[in-house]
Amino acid sequence: MSCRGLVLNPQHLSISILHSPLPQAQFKRTLTVKALLDNATIEQLGLKLSDIRNPAISSTYRNPEFDYPNQTVFQAQAKVCTGPTQTKPLTEEQAFNVLDTILRSARGELKDEEKVSNAQLGAFFAGMTIRANTFPQETQWTEGETRAMTTLWPLLARTLPPDVMFIADPEGSLMGLGSSIGPQYGGNNTKEMRLIGALREILAGGHLGYEEVQGVLKDVLPLNVGDNKSVSESLLSAFLIGQRMNRETDRELKAYCLAFDDELGPPPVADVRSLTHYGEPYDGNTRFFRSTLFVAAVRSCYSESSLLHGVDWMSPKGGVTEEQMLKFMGANTSLSPLQAKVLIEDEEAGFAYVSLREARPSLFSLIKLREHIKKRPPLATTEKVQQFVKARGRESIVAGFYHEGYEEPLLMLMKRRGVHSGLVVKGEEGALSMTTRLRSANTSKGLPVNYSSGFRSQSMESACKADGVSRESFSLEVNAADYGFEPTDTPRTDRSVSRNIELGLEALSGQKGPAYDRIVLNAGMVDHLLGCDGAEDVLVAMDRAREAIDSGKALKKLLNYIKISHKVK
Repeated sequence: MSCRGLVLNPQHLSISILHSPLPQAQFKRTLTVKALLDNATIEQLGLKLSDIRNPAISSTYRNPEFDYPNQTVFQAQAKVCTGPTQTKPLTEEQAFNVLDTILRSARGELKDEEKVSNAQLGAFFAGMTIRANTFPQETQWTEGETRAMTTLWPLLARTLPPDVMFIADPEGSLMGLGSSIGPQYGGNNTKEMRLIGALREILAGGHLGYEEVQGVLKDVLPLNVGDNKSVSESLLSAFLIGQRMNRETDRELKAYCLAFDDELGPPPVADVRSLTHYGEPYDGNTRFFRSTLFVAAVRSCYSESSLLHGVDWMSPKGGVTEEQMLKFMGANTSLSPLQAKVLIEDEEAGFAYVSLREARPSLFSLIKLREHIKKRPPLATTEKVQQFVKARGRESIVAGFYHEGYEEPLLMLMKRRGVHSGLVVKGEEGALSMTTRLRSANTSKGLPVNYSSGFRSQSMESACKADGVSRESFSLEVNAADYGFEPTDTPRTDRSVSRNIELGLEALSGQKGPAYDRIVLNAGMVDHLLGCDGAEDVLVAMDRAREAIDSGKALKKLLNYIKISHKVK
């Protein structure tokens, strides 16, 4: 019996939040959140994730209408669509296999999930072109890749569409046969003409100006696949991954960050004394407990308002997100920025979540294309530094990062936003959650987990107006043991939305343990580092967070939010 289309409704899962008649002290004893199907069960039954819609598992929040990328080319993209030192050239066998797969797909010999998408073609050939043109000798084409390309290109040149031919050889200098197409290619409409002009610079390893990047983005988005006035997915994916491979300049990142600020008009302004914007990676957590939603509930208890933002599902990780958790618990996740403002101002809630779907439809239109690109585009950095709602009082931005070198660009974007304080955290999985576990003796190269860097203004002057004297910069590695926390391993969630909720709700119900400690650590440390009122002494800030939990106020705030989110006009 086929299982395709099987849907597991949250009501079938044993969770009772909105209508629990029990007092808060007893609530933790009734927490029985448990997914009916977990990853292990799915494997035992021999099912595919694409066959099952289980809202307890993050993977199944992927839009079922999206085609899957061809896996052979997808794996190759992971190797060649990255930076000058990270790129891993293909073996000769791999190169022949990839190019043969592309050829057979172009001939129509592959169907459904085996077909190579236009976005994949754009990303793969952009990666190969940039490697050939600009990368150091160690990561340029190997002899094996060159032999594969030389052998199969005559056949590919007779089958690939002109836009892909242009990406593969924009100046007619790489391939020989069919090379006249690249230099002469002008696209199918005026939007593509502008995009192609920018791509010629990118594929040669060059950079664009602020206005040029913004002009292209506003021309081509939102992406409407199938509309003859829209742009080719291959061209757009080449543009996005090409800029990341060339390592974006500050000008380019600012253009991505600010391009759609006015898409829905000026952001609403919340009448609160303090608002922190949380920029978690949109692709979620796949391994460890994600604490930010619960931290926001804690901070709201002492008038530190928070705005969370993201999506329900995003590649490449497709992990647990705040939107998945809120949706699973029954909250309204389709709030407009104006409705979020109301919730932030409401003393019964004091925080809000806004989906990219509601705040920036143009950027949301790229989710499918971003999956087929495989690697993270510039937007994966800039979407973490957004202000979908502003505040009359003090504003701060906190963002997570993983790859060393992006901490300073993130702080630069925060200063450009004009906030009073900014903080970047290398939490577990590149998310915002600092950990209480001991640092491993075998820690990989680069900045350690819990590394934090930022700035805080000493007055109500915003960061863009600060004179450099009134703004204090800092960087440190947070050692939880210094603040009285016992070392503990981070709780595993392994893509389980329900498990992440269970851990968070148990902690907010006062159950001591690793999840509780992480919520306290992250609430108190963020308050202290941002320079929030009453958090000058970090230990006092930690105690304030504990009191918000132990009193039951934080749990009540979260439950209030779930209810009020459906009533806000």
